[in-house]
Amino acid sequence: MPEKIIPQPGKGRELLEELQTVLTGRNSFLDAILPPIIFLMVNGLVNFQAAMWSALIVSIIFAVIRVIRRQSLVYALAGVGSVVAAIGIAWFLGRSEGFFLPGLVSGSMTLLLTVLSLVIRRPMMAWSSYLARRWPLDWYWHALVMPAYSEVTFAWAVFFAARLLLQFLFFQNADVNSLTMVNFITGWPATILLLALSYLYGTWRLAQLRGPSVEEFLNDTPAPWQGQKRGF
Repeated sequence: MPEKIIPQPGKGRELLEELQTVLTGRNSFLDAILPPIIFLMVNGLVNFQAAMWSALIVSIIFAVIRVIRRQSLVYALAGVGSVVAAIGIAWFLGRSEGFFLPGLVSGSMTLLLTVLSLVIRRPMMAWSSYLARRWPLDWYWHALVMPAYSEVTFAWAVFFAARLLLQFLFFQNADVNSLTMVNFITGWPATILLLALSYLYGTWRLAQLRGPSVEEFLNDTPAPWQGQKRGF
């Protein structure tokens, strides 16, 4: 019987703090899902032109809010830019589902990079952690550390592949309603859940591997190691 992953005392609070960092960061739940939903609703109730303008106005409002909150202007403009690109493609194709084509392209690239990172034994989740925490890069490639990041990266690759398959099938069938629903469910709701599971599994796996903690790695502490107690 495999050993169960049981959160340690205080693990729930630790997890909430980690998720809070993600949720209050540069991305937001609403500006990721609301423009497509507005596009779908207005397109069904009024027409295609009104749907495009409504989605664009919503994205601009979110960009203004980001600026007011003194968040990076780059991300504010990127949000508007992605909606403009989606609207442009939908208008060019003359099909409402074209609004979701940029998401299909970016999803394909994300899946490709995730799989490639596993093939070259430099898992994407290790790079993500490195960019967020700035721990020594060589620590992630340690033989008793990297398996945890590889396994979590594999789980994300499965998620990306399943999402892309559903999006492609509904795009082919011009099923805008289902496309919107898939984008909603597999957006921040699924991402937050997967982030939480990744953190719980990752910290548990690091403990099972009995590799050095970041501090022990930096200090060249000989084995046996205490291991990384927090953070993944």
